[in-house]
Amino acid sequence: MDSRQLLLLGGGALVALIAIALFLLPTQPAREQGVVQEKTRLVWAAAGDLTMISLMQNVVAPAYEEKNPHVSIVTIHTGPGEPGSRLIFEKLKAAKDAGKACWDIDVAIINPLFFAWASPEEYLLPYARNVSTSKFVTSEYAKTAMGRNIEGYVIPFSHSQIAIAYNTKYVKNPPKSYAEVAEWVKQNPGKFGYNGVKGGLSGPAFIMGWIYWKTGEYEKLTKGPYDEALRGKIEAALLELKEFNKNVKITAGNIGTLDMLAREEIWMGPVWIDLFYTWVAEGKMPEHIRLTMIEPGLPGLVLLVVIPAKACNVKEALKFAEYITSPEVQAKVVVEKYNWHPGIDSDYIMDKVSEKAKQRLFGDITPEMLRKYRRLFPILQYYSEIISMYERIVG
Repeated sequence: MDSRQLLLLGGGALVALIAIALFLLPTQPAREQGVVQEKTRLVWAAAGDLTMISLMQNVVAPAYEEKNPHVSIVTIHTGPGEPGSRLIFEKLKAAKDAGKACWDIDVAIINPLFFAWASPEEYLLPYARNVSTSKFVTSEYAKTAMGRNIEGYVIPFSHSQIAIAYNTKYVKNPPKSYAEVAEWVKQNPGKFGYNGVKGGLSGPAFIMGWIYWKTGEYEKLTKGPYDEALRGKIEAALLELKEFNKNVKITAGNIGTLDMLAREEIWMGPVWIDLFYTWVAEGKMPEHIRLTMIEPGLPGLVLLVVIPAKACNVKEALKFAEYITSPEVQAKVVVEKYNWHPGIDSDYIMDKVSEKAKQRLFGDITPEMLRKYRRLFPILQYYSEIISMYERIVG
């Protein structure tokens, strides 16, 4: 299951079992139950795919416990994308509605979609001002999500970004803008591919970037409030995209685009940078396939570190949040081990990343390019509407 599919619903028995596990957690700290406990029990919940389970249980938690032997970390994985973040929200809401003095989660890593349901003032601590690593963050991903002001309530943990992959054997001068992509596709029909709106978010991300280019309404689309008057501009942009699609190949999802690029069935297309470099590392992607970013930019996804408003162990939660957003962990774990871009600004980790990893992740897409061209996804109402209109107009 792809953690990047924001609107993916369901989860079946696995989600039910996770929910039961969450609700079976003790709702009061041990000291309030009269139990003598030598270690502080820190509950860390995270939304994400299977990679997040590995990161939580096998990498970050053991390393932190070794440095802080007085802490015992309980890790909870709530699942990918929308269901995972919704489950965290529902757990916090249940504790809030019940009037509990101490909620069951101390630290959480969430998808920005969390803020489609939750206002930060109600559910989260404005902890960032009390954590030293907040000074390493200038990204707009730490300032707004789903049209809400979240500044001070979050520190980004990791960033996954869409870029344009291209085959240097056939594309000597990679495009610098959507306009240049559109012109290139006219000259090279059938050699650009993306997955439309099915099979992962690399396709929808390309579509959202197209909408930003054609409408010029990036701020309104990503920060709200929703304005029905934009429907006309969006529809006109999608009609032009329908013409564009006549000369492209629709691929079978995120992996399908990578596969067609590797087999040279297409020469250009949007991909997730971390997935791309994982394929490179596994020898599945030829070295002559490279990456670039284009104006006015492409959306990406960020995972955010938050502390619930009534966490049981605020002092330890602050220390843990500072640890996982530190330049050392961001460099050695987020960048080197998992091929993600760091949540904090890249400039602050460069002296801690190996030359091999630095060349891999920042060789084509420099920190300057990321700052200039990475974009937010639209707020949920616009996003849902654009997907629906795409299916009706473009097909």
